Amino acid sequence: MDTIDTIATPTLWAVTIGAVVVLLAVDFVATRKPHEVSMREAIAWSAFYIALPLAFGVYVWAQHGSECGVEYYTGYLVEKTLSVDNLFVFMLLLAAFAVPAALQQRVLLYGIIGALLLRGIFIALGAAALSAFDWVFLIFGLVLVATGAKLLRDAMKHSDHEVIVAEMRVVRLVRRLIPVTETYEGSKLITRVQVGTASKRALTPFALVVIAVLATDVVFAIDSVPAVYGITGDPYLVFATNAFALLGLRALYFVLQGALAKLVHLNYGLAAILGFIGIKLALHWAHLQWPWVPEIPTLTSLAVIIALLALTVTTSLIAAKRTARRELTDAAV
Repeated sequence: MDTIDTIATPTLWAVTIGAVVVLLAVDFVATRKPHEVSMREAIAWSAFYIALPLAFGVYVWAQHGSECGVEYYTGYLVEKTLSVDNLFVFMLLLAAFAVPAALQQRVLLYGIIGALLLRGIFIALGAAALSAFDWVFLIFGLVLVATGAKLLRDAMKHSDHEVIVAEMRVVRLVRRLIPVTETYEGSKLITRVQVGTASKRALTPFALVVIAVLATDVVFAIDSVPAVYGITGDPYLVFATNAFALLGLRALYFVLQGALAKLVHLNYGLAAILGFIGIKLALHWAHLQWPWVPEIPTLTSLAVIIALLALTVTTSLIAAKRTARRELTDAAV
């Protein structure tokens, strides 16, 4: 059994988890009164949640060296990129469930809390598995390559990712177990309905969309945790990068809401990144078995990921401009 190296002391773990809880509590207070989020408010919160992990990276670099610093920033970049895909799915779900604008940020907050809890569990399980079995690196690599291949296949099919609420398995299951009302009652999760002469508990549509968002969190956790373990083997850095990437999602959603639809090549970029990290993990496993097998350095990984992201954004913007120009031409005709 191998011992996994970590920069974290029990005190650092306690301080970090405490800080995450405090930040979630602040977000909970900020969303207590339902309201539509202005662009100014969203930008201010987004700036805060980007500055915070960048500053923490400076601390990691100064206290634990450039290698840990590069691992942290690379892991954070990967997780932030994957979180944009989360946002796209959240956007589809909020639209499909017709969530009122004033309630959207509370739904997102529940989704973020669920994602943090799930990833915490997956990170702990991943650390235990990696310390016990070298072949888990290969399994993680294969999961990422398979996920990347699925994303590429979906992108090539030009799937519109339409969400039909009535066809969602989790929705059908919940409706089978408990009644669900037709109208939103603010941010209430449970209400009471009159059935004949009896009063029964029922879920609100708000509860149903929260459950749907939490169900997607499971899928994203399966992808994101192996992805960041492909960058760093330190469970603390894995947790920190996941936490920082998720905490700012609520505000980032409203900043990018209009721009998300323009990232038409996002799945191509994510497929390439996940495939690359999957190969990196497979090479690491092979290196543990046969030391002559080369590994991909973290700094090289960072350069490749930045290059793929830049290419994805550039080609997406070019494609979006061409589509807009074509629509204007068709409208003129």
